[in-house]
Amino acid sequence: MKFCTQLLVGLLIFVGTPRCLAQMPLADTLASKNTRPVSQPAYHLQDVADLVKRWYPRLHITPHDSSTLQEGKRFVLVIPQVGYTLQTRALVAVLVNTPFRMPGANMSSMSGQLSYTQNNQIILTTNSMIWSRDNRFLWTSDWRLMHYPQATYGLGMYTSTDTRVVDMDYSYFRFYQSFLKRLAVNFYGGIGYYLDLHWNIDSYNNVREFTRISRYSAGVQGRSVSSGPAIHLLYDNRQNAINPTGGLYINAVFRANMSVLGSDDTYQSLLLEARKYLHLSPTTDNVLALWSYNAFTLDGDPPFLDLPSTGWDNTGNVGRGFIQGRFRGKNFLYGEAEYRFHITNDRLLGGVVFANAQTVTELGSGKFEKVLPALGGGLRIKMNKISRTNLSVDYGFGMDGSHGLFFNLGEVF
Repeated sequence: MKFCTQLLVGLLIFVGTPRCLAQMPLADTLASKNTRPVSQPAYHLQDVADLVKRWYPRLHITPHDSSTLQEGKRFVLVIPQVGYTLQTRALVAVLVNTPFRMPGANMSSMSGQLSYTQNNQIILTTNSMIWSRDNRFLWTSDWRLMHYPQATYGLGMYTSTDTRVVDMDYSYFRFYQSFLKRLAVNFYGGIGYYLDLHWNIDSYNNVREFTRISRYSAGVQGRSVSSGPAIHLLYDNRQNAINPTGGLYINAVFRANMSVLGSDDTYQSLLLEARKYLHLSPTTDNVLALWSYNAFTLDGDPPFLDLPSTGWDNTGNVGRGFIQGRFRGKNFLYGEAEYRFHITNDRLLGGVVFANAQTVTELGSGKFEKVLPALGGGLRIKMNKISRTNLSVDYGFGMDGSHGLFFNLGEVF
């Protein structure tokens, strides 16, 4: 989930000994076998565990060193946090992340987070991307249970944060699950089941209760359900989804929400997503990352809270520079470019600069009429040099005056 003005207050708590995340030397994890390799550094790589060990030698901290990795063991990162976000105000949270690798497989990752906020929001999320041995199968999940009061700004690109803001108070359960089988080299296909359940929905401002927002009435009061099977196609030749150094990722999900499965309305949606990672020079491991995220309503009327929206992708990262839920519509287009570079030779610190743009269709015309860009930069702190997990802290500026800090464990995309 995306965070603004997030302050890390805990160091890493290591549970067990790091598992052998790869069946290959550490240097091989720095470049994908599907991309042109770059010159490997001759110096010693460092991460936060190395710093803690150096500063507090009496602490029992297991360093992340490939020579100490043993088959059959794993590690867990537990990070307590306090902070402030545009959509939550002050918060306390605990984040748990477990990267690992099956024999002959891509890097897998499971993560979870429990948060409580000043807005009385309770957020429990779990995400996983698990590759089986030799990449024969892929299991993906996105589960969420939330009590989530949040402001909404209406539909389309001509909305404002100053006027006509509607507060929505609701509880939310998300269950997205897909199981994919390898059909060809790096290409997977499978099926899934997707459920979005909102209940106790109250939409109001200081004057009255709303039964329509931007002339849209579906799912703005009471309860809403979107439920249906999905067809999932994926091409992915990245070796490490936590921090890719090369490769191509293409994801397509067709979802058929059906009233027979409990959905309020029968409607179909399509998600098309692509990510590309490029080395601009053979002498550096700096990366230019490109991201396209596009969500379409093919037919029918989704509930208001299930319409494509800023910051409501699976990772909560679409639209850095804008508050979550800032733009919403039946169809959503988004593109982003980010240049990732190292600051210190030991890769402990890195940096990024990024720019993005987004647009949604207007309810009346059904057309894309306005595009709003954002840009910014950030720091990367190496939390684990074996899995290449970074702590990401970015500051983004939206062109409508929006701005703020955004926090992630791992890369934004």
